[in-house]
Parts: sequence; structure tokens; C-alpha cells
Amino acid sequence: MQKAAQISATGLYIPEKVLTNQELDRILGQNVSDWLVENVGIRERHIMAPDETTSDMATAASRQALQRAGLEAGELDLVIVATDTPDYLSPATASAVQQKLGAVNAGTYDINCACAAWVTGVDAAARYILTDAELNHILVVGAYGMTKFLDWSDKYTCTLFADGAAAVIVSRGEQPGFLSGKLQAEGSYHDALGIYTGGTFRPATLEVVSELGKPRVQFVRKFPATFNSERWPPLVRSVVAKAGLTLDEIDFFLFTQLNLRTIEYVMANLGQPMSKTHTIMDKWGYLGSACIPAALHDALEKGVGPKPGDHVVFCATGGGMAMAASVWRWTMEG
Repeated sequence: MQKAAQISATGLYIPEKVLTNQELDRILGQNVSDWLVENVGIRERHIMAPDETTSDMATAASRQALQRAGLEAGELDLVIVATDTPDYLSPATASAVQQKLGAVNAGTYDINCACAAWVTGVDAAARYILTDAELNHILVVGAYGMTKFLDWSDKYTCTLFADGAAAVIVSRGEQPGFLSGKLQAEGSYHDALGIYTGGTFRPATLEVVSELGKPRVQFVRKFPATFNSERWPPLVRSVVAKAGLTLDEIDFFLFTQLNLRTIEYVMANLGQPMSKTHTIMDKWGYLGSACIPAALHDALEKGVGPKPGDHVVFCATGGGMAMAASVWRWTMEG
């Protein structure tokens, strides 16, 4: 069989509980709904159950992807979980997913470059397929359980972050799928946005927790509000050129689903119509490392996603600030 890496199936899991903007208005005691709709496009989000874990959500999305691919879990060669909200600091959440799926023949590891992790993961999976003849099916699942790390009095974080998981299976195929990828980072912002308690920098000792509270996501210092608007266009242009294509030859673009206005600006900057992209933040909030595969799955379900032969771009940014982009020729039917 040819050395070609293709996305062969998708899967999605969104928790049942819904939290609307109006409910957040009541929690925070102020109107945040109008600002959220106007500036970022979020109307509601879903929240994981108290007894639910990141690996539970990842497993549910992965089961759907396996079913749609017509595969048994035992046929997976590798499980990659893209998350910065793991079940544990150690070991990898991917090992928990492997056990829950029964993917007994798969290796496991996590990728944590925050919200750029899933695009980084599919890039890595494609390169494994292209360079190792023993690997045929790789599960890459983005999973986000950030509400477990929220301060519900902090309007800058609790209004944005939500929970969910989405998976793809990258498989060996006969026709080219993965065409190019590129990773970038601006590490000078590593201390701007994140969860800064619980690691070696600030261990979750009794003293630290009593002073600072439980580990929580927070904006610690400012980074440019135009970060993605400025950096996505050159990154996309670069990775598309690397694939030997022009922007007009790209049929579908998916970006990190944090801010609708940013996506609108970037698509205009690239000279592309909004009909070539898809967004989900209005109904699911911000899903971090799960947001791009969730948007992909949703677009396919609605019949507005890529068709066989289309060229697709994924472009993501995560805290750090880590960035990743890749170009694919779509081969999946229906």
C-alpha cells in the first residue's frame, strides 16, 4: 500500500449540561451576554458532569470515530490525546483512553501545547504513517475539560471555556491526504495564559492552595489582542505554499474556535469567503484542543464540510504561544 496518510473518520462528544450566557449573567451579577455575542460569537456552552473526566469524554468521541471508520479498537496502533486538562499530571490520559477503549495493541502519549495540540497531533500522526510501515491507524483525540479549572467569579475565563472532545482516525491509504504541516511558537508568552499551579513551578502544596486556591486557568499578563489576526495569515500562506497550492485552491479552512471576529478578519485577509469555513463557538463555547475537530465533525454532519478531492487547512493557536497548521487533501466519503 502507498505511503499516504488520510483522515478516515471523525467522532464527537459534547456533555449534556448547557450553560447559557443569560445564566452567566446571573452568576456574575452583570450583563456579559451582549459582549460575548457581539465580540466573540458565544451564546452558550456545555459543561461536563461532576463525575466525568477528560478521558471519559475522549473515549466517547473515539468510540464514535472507530464505529464510523469500521474499525475495532484493537486495530489502533497509536492513541494520541491532545489536551492541557488531563486526568492526571502523570501518567498520560492517553493510557486511560487506551484502557477504556480496549485498544490493547496501541502505544499511547499525550500532547500538551494547549489549544494547538490537536493540529500538532494530526501532523505527528501523518508523519508516523509516512515513515513507519507498521503503523496503519492512529487515533488523535482533542479533549477539553477546562470548566474543572475555572474560577466562576472571573468573567474573563468562565465566559469562554467549555468542555467536550472530538476525535479523528488517521489511516494509511492509497491517495495522498496529508500534504504539509508547520509548527511555530512564541515562548515569550508562556507565562501569559494558563494553569500555573500544580507543576514544579508552583506545586499544589497546602500552603500554595491556601493562598492561591485550587489550580485554575487565568490570564496572568497581557498578550497582543491581535495575536491570531496577525500571525494566522502568514502561517496559512506559508503552509499552503509548502503544499504546492494557492489560497484559492483551498476549499475549506478551520481555525481555533475562540473568536468569530478573528476568523472573519483572517478569512478576509486571505481573500476567502466565509462560506469556506465553519464555526461552532456559538453553541459549544470554546473547546480548546477539541474545537477544530469538533468544528470539522459538525461541518461534515451538516453537509457543509469538505468533499473528496477538496483541500483543507487546519490552523490553531494555544497558550505558550504555540501555533500549528497543516494542509490535507480530503479523501473521506460522506
